[in-house]
Amino acid sequence: MAQPLEGRTAIVTGAGRGLGRAEALELARLGARVVVNDFGQPGRDGSGTASAAPAEEAAEEIRAAGGQAVAHTGDVADHQQAGALVQLAIDTYGQLDILVNNAGILRDRMVFSMTEDEWDSVIRVHLKGHFNTTHFAAAYWRARSKEAGGPVFGRIVNTSSEAFLAGSAGQPNYAAAKGGIVGLTTSTALALAKYGVTANAICPRARTRMTEDVFAAVPAYQGGEVPEGGRLDPLAPEHVAPLVGYLASPAAAGINGQLLVVHGGMVAVAERPRIAAKFDTAKDVFSYEELDGLLTPYYAGRPAHETFAAPEVLGLKHD
Repeated sequence: MAQPLEGRTAIVTGAGRGLGRAEALELARLGARVVVNDFGQPGRDGSGTASAAPAEEAAEEIRAAGGQAVAHTGDVADHQQAGALVQLAIDTYGQLDILVNNAGILRDRMVFSMTEDEWDSVIRVHLKGHFNTTHFAAAYWRARSKEAGGPVFGRIVNTSSEAFLAGSAGQPNYAAAKGGIVGLTTSTALALAKYGVTANAICPRARTRMTEDVFAAVPAYQGGEVPEGGRLDPLAPEHVAPLVGYLASPAAAGINGQLLVVHGGMVAVAERPRIAAKFDTAKDVFSYEELDGLLTPYYAGRPAHETFAAPEVLGLKHD
């Protein structure tokens, strides 16, 4: 029986370690040829021995398991390097079918303490990085669709975060970038649907090198090994990777412009915002006094802590 992604080519950014690595391995397991992107050059381990770049290590792991993979060590937040990444997939495997945007960094600080560089660097890697690769992949699929005279196969899976949904007080840069990624995703989904391309976003919760300080209260994750008792760490990236593989597959053709929360054996579909109340002016234009008479009592009757954020998402867990 054919694998669901057999004959497909995928790019996974930030795939040298952690979540991206687990996603790249899963896509390869499902039959895809994978371009593994991670910004970083070869280095040396603690003993001084030369070590391969993380992207190359992940690509070699895929090849050792019988799959096809090539590494790319460029910076997706750089527009030209992102274009080179997409071109590498096309030149190496003759096509691009799947784009998984995962690359990111953290520079956590309260908004009143955050520096301009801490803001700019996170927005650059997360939000601009997502845009850069999406831009080149979208242009490629649009051109292919025009040549084919109809829809083609294309899948985009973007990485947002519960920090955007819940409103993370110590991560204004990260929450803003992840919210922007959702906006980019829904816009892309509408723009590319006629070409046969879907775009969806996930909010994963996983213990990786990037989030080790966030989840410092729990024992360090040990690379996907199942501990005694037979249960995988609830924050293992391997809980997230299967959803990415599914969204990248032909089976998910009817899923577009969606946001899904995933972690610890659970997938939750986030609902779009709904209008809670509507007020109309009794005249042609609102006045301050009229708004005061309508909105002040309305908000006085709502819980003080209730905002547009949805902190209850942090309580989701596998039953």
